[in-house]
Amino acid sequence: MNAHTPALLPHYRPTGRECELFELAHANRLPLLLKGPTGCGKTRFVEHMAARMGQPLHTVACHDDLSAADLIGRYLLKGGETVWVDGPLTRAVRTGGICYLDEVVEARKDVTVVLHPLTDSRRTLMIDRTGEELHAPDSFMLIASYNPGYQSVLKKLKPSTRQRFLSIAFDFPDAAAETAVISRESGLDPVRAGALARLARHIRALSGMDLEEGVSTRLLIYAATLIQGGTSVDAALEVAVVQPLSDDAEVQTALRDLIATVYG
Repeated sequence: MNAHTPALLPHYRPTGRECELFELAHANRLPLLLKGPTGCGKTRFVEHMAARMGQPLHTVACHDDLSAADLIGRYLLKGGETVWVDGPLTRAVRTGGICYLDEVVEARKDVTVVLHPLTDSRRTLMIDRTGEELHAPDSFMLIASYNPGYQSVLKKLKPSTRQRFLSIAFDFPDAAAETAVISRESGLDPVRAGALARLARHIRALSGMDLEEGVSTRLLIYAATLIQGGTSVDAALEVAVVQPLSDDAEVQTALRDLIATVYG
């Protein structure tokens, strides 16, 4: 979990009206759900918008053990005294700003129950342990993200929760946009960045068949960074694409064949 007050504007290349929709959601005090594959730019988008709007950003990476208490806070022993310590959600509600729950579907079920009063006209957070009822200021915004294509049947976001949020669908950028992003983030020239973007198109065609997920733009940037630093293409793609995407020997062989086709 981390929080920061944005300073420099993180680079983000819009693909549609998502920036405008974000600002409308914030202005109207509405929660926002971002849906899309891993590594397609959801988190960077939130960082960009928080900086652009001058809002503090509290980011929580959700996981199987994340509980409501992790978000709200708990009593801790400090210097021989028991003191209450706010969690990231409570800090965001008290002070305003954006609370971003990344991959919210991974969290325990009690988390979504806590969120419900913040996603309707009440905009309140109950802290049972202290007896407080916090009312979110106008500057507070709740954002959640998840990858609907990857989640199992047991981890789908309930319709009753989904329908509490405005929702924006994200996907990987087109080849030209992805090439530009790879080149900008890594310093690799556009020609070699374009080859990585073409490779990504081939790999993503396997997604859902041999691969659970296609290659993320993030991994392509990692590969490009290594190549720009002098690592050979084969070595860079082995550690930044082949190994991260699968442990299956046959799938790894198929990925290496695709690489040989694109770079042959």
